Amino acid sequence: MQSRKALVVGINEYASSPLYGCVADANAVAEVLAKNGDGSPDFSVRVETNVQHAYVLRQMVEECFSGEPEIALLYFAGHGGRCDATKNGFILSGQGDPMGRLSLDEILTIANDSRARNRVILLDSCNSGCMGAPGVLGGTSSLLGEGLTILSACCSSECAEEYDGRGTFTSLLVDALNGGAADVMGHVTPGGVYAFIDKALGPWDQRPVFRTNVKSFISLRKVVSQVPDYVLRQLPSLFDAPGAQLPLDPSFEPTNSPDWEEHQIVEPYATKDNTEKFKILQQLEGIGLVRPVGAEHMYFAAMESRSCELTALGKQYWRLAATDKI
Repeated sequence: MQSRKALVVGINEYASSPLYGCVADANAVAEVLAKNGDGSPDFSVRVETNVQHAYVLRQMVEECFSGEPEIALLYFAGHGGRCDATKNGFILSGQGDPMGRLSLDEILTIANDSRARNRVILLDSCNSGCMGAPGVLGGTSSLLGEGLTILSACCSSECAEEYDGRGTFTSLLVDALNGGAADVMGHVTPGGVYAFIDKALGPWDQRPVFRTNVKSFISLRKVVSQVPDYVLRQLPSLFDAPGAQLPLDPSFEPTNSPDWEEHQIVEPYATKDNTEKFKILQQLEGIGLVRPVGAEHMYFAAMESRSCELTALGKQYWRLAATDKI
C-alpha cells in the first residue's frame, strides 16, 4: 500500500467570477504526481474539481492529512483572498465569498496536527503567501510544525498570475516535477522545485513564497537519473579524496588504438581497463561532476597526459558515495 498520498483540487466553477484553467492545472499536477519517471507508482492521488462547499473542502483536507503516511500533499488551484481585519488568507470553494471560505489558518492547523511524517502544501491562489506569514491576528498560521513545507504562488498581498489561461506557478511546478528540478540522481525535492521556479522568473516577475521546517528534504518524485547510480558509486574508487586529481594518459582514450586508422596514435595505447574508466569519467564530466585539468576537453587531457578532478558538486557526490548514501 502506498504511503504517499496527495489531494489535488482545482475549481473553475464559481458562483461569480468563474475561472478557466484551474481544473486543467489540477489534472496536470495529478498526472505528474501519480507516477515516477520510470512509470512506477508515486503518490496515491485524489483529484477533486469544482468543490462547491467549504465544509466539504475542509473534510477533504482533513482526510488528506489523516493517518500516518510518509507524505501527505495538498495542492489547490482556485480563488483565494485575504481578510483585511485579521490579515488571514483563505481559499474559496465554488460557493464563493464569503460562505465558501476555508481559512489558510485552519488548513495549517490541520497540517500541523497531522501524524504524517512529511506534509507539503502547494497553493496556486491569490494571497496564498498568507499561509505561514507572521502578523495574522488571532491565528497560528505563522507556526510551521516540523516536517511541514509550504510553496505558494505569490505573496500575501498579490493575485496569482496566469499566462495563456493557465496558472504561471503551476506551469512551472509541473515542469519542475517532470525533471526540470531533478538532481543528478533524479530526485525532485521541494527545495529543488522552488529553486527551479525561482530561476525561471526574472526580477520583475511574481515570485513564489517558500516556507519550510524540515530537517532534510524529501523526494516528491523520481525521474530517470542523468547517470546510473552505479556510476556515481564508483567516484571513491576513481578519486582517492575529494580534492585529488586523477592522472590521465593516452591509454585512456579508446580511439588511441591500432584498430583506429583514421588518425595518428601514440604510446601508451588504449587499454580496456583505462578506457572503461574513461567512459565513466566522460559521463561524469557531462553532468558537471568531473572536469579536465589544463585542457579544454577530456580527450586532450588524456592524449596530452594531463589529469582530471572533481568539481564542487562532484566532491559532494563523492562524499555521498564514500558513506554509502548512494
